[in-house]
Amino acid sequence: MIKITIYQNQNNEYVGIESSGHAGFARHGKDIVCSAVSVLVINTINGIEQYTEDAFSLETKENDSNFIKFHFTDEPSNDSKLLMNVMVLGLTEIQKQYGKTYITLNYKEV
Repeated sequence: MIKITIYQNQNNEYVGIESSGHAGFARHGKDIVCSAVSVLVINTINGIEQYTEDAFSLETKENDSNFIKFHFTDEPSNDSKLLMNVMVLGLTEIQKQYGKTYITLNYKEV
């Protein structure tokens, strides 16, 4: 199962994400749930890095856990807020489509 924690500030704005695990939907290399989650998360981070000047911290571990942790270190710009909203929308839709057996989303205020 992929476990995702989405961090929000007091204004319910998304300010970070932590993701780990494998969906287990299909065998390695064929798992469309893992692929979809990876694309959404990595593309969002790449977009923030490429198209904004927002500061963030990033930690990854490419092993059995597929761990990634991303947090803004300052207030995110409107562009970053939009990118984060779109990512969370996509993750929510994946969870609706494939179920909590493969992906869980938890929200945490920071």
